[in-house]
Amino acid sequence: MDFLRKTAIRITNHTEPKKRPLFSSATNKMNVPVLLQHPHRYFLKRLLRTPFRCYHFIFHSSTHLRSGSPWARPFDSLRLHCTKWMLLSDGLKRKLCLQTTLKKHTEGLSDKEQRFVDKLYTGLIQGQRAHLAEAITLIESTHSRKKELAQVLLQKVLVYHREQEQLNKGLSGPPGAGKSTFIEYFGKMLTERGHKLSVLAVDPSSCTSGGSLLGDKTRMTELSRDMNAYIRPSPAGGTLGGVTRTTNEAILLCEGGGYDIILIETVGVGQSEFAVADMVDMFVLLLPPAGGDELQGIKRGIIEMADLVAITKSDGDLVVPARRIQAEYVSALKLLRKRSEVWRPKVVRISARSGEGITEMWDKMKEFRDLMLASGELIARRQKQQKVWMWNLIQESVLEHFRTHPTVREQIPLLERKVLSGALSPGLAADLLLKAFKTKTNEIHPIQ
Repeated sequence: MDFLRKTAIRITNHTEPKKRPLFSSATNKMNVPVLLQHPHRYFLKRLLRTPFRCYHFIFHSSTHLRSGSPWARPFDSLRLHCTKWMLLSDGLKRKLCLQTTLKKHTEGLSDKEQRFVDKLYTGLIQGQRAHLAEAITLIESTHSRKKELAQVLLQKVLVYHREQEQLNKGLSGPPGAGKSTFIEYFGKMLTERGHKLSVLAVDPSSCTSGGSLLGDKTRMTELSRDMNAYIRPSPAGGTLGGVTRTTNEAILLCEGGGYDIILIETVGVGQSEFAVADMVDMFVLLLPPAGGDELQGIKRGIIEMADLVAITKSDGDLVVPARRIQAEYVSALKLLRKRSEVWRPKVVRISARSGEGITEMWDKMKEFRDLMLASGELIARRQKQQKVWMWNLIQESVLEHFRTHPTVREQIPLLERKVLSGALSPGLAADLLLKAFKTKTNEIHPIQ
């Protein structure tokens, strides 16, 4: 007890001035002495669970913690005699880390570039659609300097944006499944209920000209006039998986712009194109009534990645085929391995013409969000997606660096001609280019 009487802990909010009287009668300030009424190990456990962001622990020099006690070892290792120990919440740590990274990125910007990024950022977080559109155009640019500016803008948005307030959903399906028609009806229903909706529609790019029609918006005439909705069509640009190279970045900007529901409409895809599943909270697969049989449903690929399967065009003469395919997919999904411990993929029938099943589908989406958030799986999924996103960007950058490497660029035309003439196999030509790249790179940056 003598040890307890000599030990006091002062708890202060980190925003208060340093010099304040130890004894304060203000009830709304955490500036009171706390004498330990029970052993340290129980007191500290409770203290560490409190919601305050920052604590300053000041131990008097007369305090001696016994090294033999397991709860005293952290203090022994830090030598906390007359020392301040600061504990930061995870959110504050993340924010400080992001701000430090942002400072490093902005040091190389000119005044004009800094004003440009600040203008986009300010307009974006204020919900101005014109600035959101300009920001997405910036991240889609392939110009090297604009890429750097885009990263600075994304870092600023990361500092601002709060992660759990939005729900991102990827909508995918084969061509003609009715994705755009469904989004038109579904989006109007959401905006009428007070939600802010963003639609990132990906259009296929021509493999010959490289151009893209960007025609998805024409099927959403009513939704495109809604001030609580933002529709952004983007070309796939040769990116596989039904999405664009910058879909992840565009999602982040839409979240920063205050849109609480974000729909990503992919191009018409096949069984192996499900890249959007690594970008969204919920992956929804839309299938027409003539979507195959039960065997088609149990094939591995896009079906096993779906969190919700919707059979579209369930109206008129197609109601009977829609019911049949729904029953077959319900049976097929039972044979697939579960992706979640708390959610089992559902199969619903919907009609964007009559509105049948749309409300029930939204209820299923909300149920999915609540279950995944409560279990912690949604946060874990988002963290895993961040890692996948990082490696995708690395692969893209490495390939671009390889193509633009001086030695490789010189040898590409010659080796391509030999491959075309049949004098050299494609595999051997690739090995020669890789060896040239490795040799030159090691000469410039030798391996230690």
